[in-house]
Amino acid sequence: PECVCEVSAQNTPQIIYSTALLSPLRTTRSDEERDTGWDAWGAWSDCSRTCGGGASYSLRRCLNGGNCEGRNIRYRTCSNTDCPPESGDFRAQQCSAHNDIKYQGQTYEWIPVTYDPISPCALRCQARGKSLVVELAPKVLDGTRCKADSLDICISGICQEVGCDRQLGSNAKEDNCGVCAGDGSTCRLVRGQALPHVSPEEPIKTVIEVPMGSRGLRITAKGPDMIEEVVFSSSGSHALGNNTVEFQRGADRQTLRCYGPLSADFTIKVKYAGPKDTVMQFMFYQPIRYQWRETDFFPCSVTCGGGYQLNSADCIDIRYNKSVAEHLCHSFPENTKPTPKLKECNMDPCLESDGFKEVMPYDQYQPLPRWEQNPWTSCSVSCGGGSQERSVVCVEEDVHGQIVQVEDWKCAHSPRPISKQSCNTFECPQWMAMEWSQCTVTCGPGLRYRVVLCVDHSGQHTGGCSPHLKPHIKEDCLVPVACHKPRESQPVEAKLPWLKQAQELEETKVALEDPT
Repeated sequence: PECVCEVSAQNTPQIIYSTALLSPLRTTRSDEERDTGWDAWGAWSDCSRTCGGGASYSLRRCLNGGNCEGRNIRYRTCSNTDCPPESGDFRAQQCSAHNDIKYQGQTYEWIPVTYDPISPCALRCQARGKSLVVELAPKVLDGTRCKADSLDICISGICQEVGCDRQLGSNAKEDNCGVCAGDGSTCRLVRGQALPHVSPEEPIKTVIEVPMGSRGLRITAKGPDMIEEVVFSSSGSHALGNNTVEFQRGADRQTLRCYGPLSADFTIKVKYAGPKDTVMQFMFYQPIRYQWRETDFFPCSVTCGGGYQLNSADCIDIRYNKSVAEHLCHSFPENTKPTPKLKECNMDPCLESDGFKEVMPYDQYQPLPRWEQNPWTSCSVSCGGGSQERSVVCVEEDVHGQIVQVEDWKCAHSPRPISKQSCNTFECPQWMAMEWSQCTVTCGPGLRYRVVLCVDHSGQHTGGCSPHLKPHIKEDCLVPVACHKPRESQPVEAKLPWLKQAQELEETKVALEDPT
């Protein structure tokens, strides 16, 4: 089979890095910079470039006869917006500046050489169409990229690290989704493999559709047959739509890579070329189509005297850059709606026609909305763990000092108090039995007793225990000692109980007899 890559659209998202320049530092000496012997830092120089990321420097003078510790120069990045495509490569411009200067009696058209890890900040150029490579300058201009695929720049001949936030010394990196210092929550990893089973009857099959905006695309085709790529006739870098695609072909493997973001939907297909199957493996990071985007700030809560304003977040379909229903963003667990931001506004005192009026307390500053909660309800149980609830509402104080309830989102700048909590989590009173007493007899069967008390969780005697669960307070006992009775001196019939009974029976018998 052969691999077919189709581009189904030409929508080309443009990535703009917008990083504000650092505000100029004051030229007066600050507490942090009051190093012994140094004068204050001077003003920042002009940027070395007008776009694409340059460098600016600031100097300070040693007032201690040259015996100061530390550096007398510091740098920062500037002009961090991308240059227009037609402006060309900054290193290439520096090489071409030598086209009119003779080298060993001859002029050449100079182009930059590939990245040199040993001296990345030297201006090494190659004569076009020739093998001649010359170092035309020991250092490139400040702001030149150390290598084409990196944000690191050369400053005073030394390669300096630059983060994705375009700041010197920053270690901020793009996540797999292309977000600077992101957490990877705006895209998902898609990976798998397919066995297309193409045949002469069904010579072309779709393997995977990669949506626009995806990054880190890698597709590998493994099989004993040669797999031909109809788009690319040879290995190397190729332009597909507005993307650069790396294509490598080996004896039994083809690999297609595109770092992205894809400017259109890619449809990867295989085309039959032989009887044996080819295994297709794919991996890419697919953007989450519906993402939260912060809105502008809402109007200020007051026109004067000090108020506040908040922003919110809309659910955006990033493919078409339009607002959609919020439930579409909530359907992705990776999506977390940003917490509203809050800032002060209209802090100037209120005016009247005759000038400043008497400043009332509520004119000085309108308090921010706040959460207000009612008292807790009674606990659902008296012991053993229950719950209780309370109502929580968002309130604000209006310009007349009156407290009114407002929408909950206005209080989103602070955590919402809990409205339900556990209560009376201690154990309920329980029966506690003491030790058994000794048996009431010294031999044979008898009884023994114990004290049973109702105690609470702190061990205090209390009430409230269920009488049905009360342990018994007496039980039979047996002392394993034989009981010995004294020997009888008279027959049992001669003892008083037996003798009295015999006499009564005799008297009854006489009374019943018929007299003669």
